[in-house]
Amino acid sequence: MTGAGTSAGLLLGLLALSGCGGYADFKLPPVSGGDPNMAFAFEAQPEPVLTPGDGWESHDVLNPSVISRPSPPALLNLYSGFDGHTWRTGLAASDDGTHWQKQGVILSPDPQTWEGSYIAANGSALFLENQFWYWYQAGPRERPRVGLARAVDTHFWRKEPKPVLEPGPYGSWDEYGVADPCVVRIEPYFYLFYLGQDRARRQRLGVARSTDGVRWEKLRANPILELGDPGAFDENGLGEPAVWNSHGFYWMLYTGRDTAENRRLGLARSTDGVHWRKLRTVFGGNQPWDAKVICDPTVEAAGGAIRVWFGGGDVASPDENLHGQIGFAIMRPVRLAL
Repeated sequence: MTGAGTSAGLLLGLLALSGCGGYADFKLPPVSGGDPNMAFAFEAQPEPVLTPGDGWESHDVLNPSVISRPSPPALLNLYSGFDGHTWRTGLAASDDGTHWQKQGVILSPDPQTWEGSYIAANGSALFLENQFWYWYQAGPRERPRVGLARAVDTHFWRKEPKPVLEPGPYGSWDEYGVADPCVVRIEPYFYLFYLGQDRARRQRLGVARSTDGVRWEKLRANPILELGDPGAFDENGLGEPAVWNSHGFYWMLYTGRDTAENRRLGLARSTDGVHWRKLRTVFGGNQPWDAKVICDPTVEAAGGAIRVWFGGGDVASPDENLHGQIGFAIMRPVRLAL
């Protein structure tokens, strides 16, 4: 196939893949590796801990991102609310992780900027250098990007004027969108795990790194996690990674979509954050409110058990209008069945 447009696209792709345009070879700091026969059990509380309210969050509450801090309240939750037209980010506070007090909207899309009017939510929060950092998804619905907002006191947020992570070049695995950021801090880098979508609408997972949280270089070998085989719970798409380090491994909870748009959580592990092994462990909802979807995990690793907040719904859907609510679970180490 020939033509000026095709040639230009191929040239852009070759430039990006050759190392220009923010690509690099890297790994996370290596970890020793733990018990190869260890996985986790997922013990979910039966009832949701955060439910839809009025107005801006009347249809769905999903995408929790929980920050722990030394001063009360001990936990802050930057979560996403949907009113049937627009996604926004709200804030809730808690001392125990199960009883939350809503604080209202903190971030809305700005239709006068690159964000458009559909979404400024679905993000990943950290507290660093005496300020809150929040990487979030925004932009046109068909080609999302990742932005960054920061605040000192959670009331006044300053957004970066441009996206901090853009879709890839022509023909790349993330050409048609980057979304679902999960950011972890390991000095001297930030590492951003994210969903990338190609022109065939395949959604897979990749990673990027940054020294300042604003300028990112993507892993040249992306994607790091592929679709499942035909018939698998994740054959139709991957998304919403949550990454942490414990028990000798990097672990990842991620959302998998099947062909009926049911969503469940898969578990993968790695010793370098780049080469991942999927485990047979799959977590699904077992209550009426999350019978069709569990998704959007956020993880706090402290001690032997892992605390997880997650989204759930009773309607099979890849994105919204699933009567979304937020649940809570404890993950405890178990031995894999041989």
